[in-house]
Amino acid sequence: MYLPSLSTALADSAFPFNWIHDAMRLFVVYLAAFFTVSPPTIEAQGSSSSGEYLIGLGIGDVTGPVVETNMMGYASLPQTDTGLHMRQRSRAFIVADASIPSERVLFINSDICMGDTGIRRTIISSLQSLYGDLYTPANTALVGTHAHSGVGGYLENLLPQVTSLGYVNATAAAIVSGTLKAITDAHNSLAPGNLKLGNTTLLNANRNRSPSAYLANPKWERAMYEENQDTTVTVLGFENMDGGATGLLSFFPVHGTSLYENNTLVSGDNKGMAAWMYESYIEPSSMPGNNSFVAGFIQSNVGDTTPNTLGAYCESPGKPWDGQPCEFEHSTCGNRTEDCHGRGPGFRISDFESNRIIGQAQFEATRTVMEESNMTAVSGSVKSVHVYLDMTTYTFTLPNGTLAKTCPAALGYSFAGGTTDGPGAFDFIQGDNSSQSQNPFWEVVKRFVTPAPSEEQIACHYPKPILLNSGYNHQPYDWSPGTVDVQMLRVGQFVILVMPGELTTMAGRRMRDALRAKLIADGVLDDRAYVVIAGPANTYGHYVTTREEYSVQRYEGASTIFGPATLEAYINKYGELVPYLAKGANGMPSSNAAPPEQTSKAISLQTAVVVDNPPIFKHFGDVLVDVESDVYHAGDTVAVRFVGANPRNNLRLEQTFLTVDRQMDGGWTVVRTDSHPSTTYQWNRTSKALGTSTVDIQWTIEDGTPAGTYRITYYGDAKSLLGSISAFTGDSSTFTVG
Repeated sequence: MYLPSLSTALADSAFPFNWIHDAMRLFVVYLAAFFTVSPPTIEAQGSSSSGEYLIGLGIGDVTGPVVETNMMGYASLPQTDTGLHMRQRSRAFIVADASIPSERVLFINSDICMGDTGIRRTIISSLQSLYGDLYTPANTALVGTHAHSGVGGYLENLLPQVTSLGYVNATAAAIVSGTLKAITDAHNSLAPGNLKLGNTTLLNANRNRSPSAYLANPKWERAMYEENQDTTVTVLGFENMDGGATGLLSFFPVHGTSLYENNTLVSGDNKGMAAWMYESYIEPSSMPGNNSFVAGFIQSNVGDTTPNTLGAYCESPGKPWDGQPCEFEHSTCGNRTEDCHGRGPGFRISDFESNRIIGQAQFEATRTVMEESNMTAVSGSVKSVHVYLDMTTYTFTLPNGTLAKTCPAALGYSFAGGTTDGPGAFDFIQGDNSSQSQNPFWEVVKRFVTPAPSEEQIACHYPKPILLNSGYNHQPYDWSPGTVDVQMLRVGQFVILVMPGELTTMAGRRMRDALRAKLIADGVLDDRAYVVIAGPANTYGHYVTTREEYSVQRYEGASTIFGPATLEAYINKYGELVPYLAKGANGMPSSNAAPPEQTSKAISLQTAVVVDNPPIFKHFGDVLVDVESDVYHAGDTVAVRFVGANPRNNLRLEQTFLTVDRQMDGGWTVVRTDSHPSTTYQWNRTSKALGTSTVDIQWTIEDGTPAGTYRITYYGDAKSLLGSISAFTGDSSTFTVG
């Protein structure tokens, strides 16, 4: 989900609103795609020992500035980060055909909200300077886990930059450098190995947050499925020639919104938690980020899913509806959205507990699949295909001969209504699909933000009432994408549809089933074909709903920026590219031009760190509040406050802002870092004028922690008035864990 605050956009006069408008064509009719029940049953086969593939895996730290930077996902201006819960990581997976090593795919799973055109462009350019044409736009996929608790400001289009006060180069640079590190490690570790495939069902780890829109889909179609969200966990396991597991990709749809909008600690949310759990389960002695086993937890058709599995309730103290379920069709409380909030499974404890529970559910389901003996071997060619598709002008023919067309980007009123994961503001609500605004005031106000849409644009997006006609704003640079990446990766019978947006549950089912049917009908694969969705990837094209869901115009439909034919357009274009996945297929499909580069035009209003100073008679790293002298036990929280400095001075990539050290054999051994979920790092500016700040470090002692003597160490970097940066450390007093 990406939800900008309209009030923020209106107030931010630093951005020019010189919008240009044009015309579009008329509205088109519906046709559903082919349907086959998915996923297919996987028949167990013996594991191969032939080393059919070359396999390489790597991991890198992509954590941007953890303070004074807007966080990405909820797009709430007040959600400016203040510290760190867990570091964000990119995980790289390379699979090459052992007999034709140039035929390879590079799948990057990153703990960021979504892939981005500019980030991917920079990564591929850097790879080509290192490795020539081995890694290209065709075989390289950048997929975000859709965590809403990561650092923001890295997307190339202007609209997502509004609440981050423009482009944040430090965020983008961290993502690029950490991802390149992961890829380099994967490339350098390429070795013969094999792949295996399995799946299982996972219940109570996701929920449909827009059930009224889902109900608009045909009854016969809904009857094909037991749930209104996908519950299948698909696992692609990586193993070496000895049959030992080296890594995995686990696909499951659940929004990265376990941590709420009021959280200001950077984290990988539930996917990052699941990855940490699996990697530490395999290598318990390795520090996070230093592991050789790499676990990627992949986002799938996530659009209408939520991790807030208890449902959405009104939080309206003093109101008669307080504590009641939100109104079903519009997710409102007293006809307003602000008080309607989803509740995670750990709601009564904290959203961090909910995050742990949802992460652990994915970890345990994935472990179950990996440790079963009935996973099937993956065998066959390694292929990839990619084109750029201009979604502002894409005209295509549906199977019944009807002409269909997508539209220049526009967002509807319900976009500003938000979701139960992150409610909107003012009187915007979900499910506003009337051409007559509920409040005429917004019809006037929106014209100061966006040009009035033409009649053709209105007809093209109907029944979406257009709030932001963003596809026609190109000043100072494009607010929304117009051209997206269309990409598929194939390894044997396993095909990944790399999607430039968030597909809803039913949209994803239609997409998967249509492409699987096409792969089989064209003879590219037999009935063993297994198709998954990964996204949001490469370019963020917002949401993709079914045409029926679009007509309801809840948040997901209002955020389907290219109009009601978006899903059908993707089914058509991806289907056209299927022959390029066949064994021995050569040539390249025709493509639209790549989207224009915009990073060089980027505006940034984030100010630099001026200076850090300790308080008078104090030094950086001095302890202000020390540990208690009593013995601590499992479940207790150890807390220390230090004289601090701004962590933007040094992101400490592949390092840490803190350690928990245990005294052993006369020395100190690091047992925890800032990447462990049991620790938190929080920075507080105490005086902007004086440049003083504090750092609070906490460690909640886990069950099974060995008894002994411990300390907490803080690692900081201070900036002088002349601009030099000096590293320092601070240590707490020792304490005992009993």
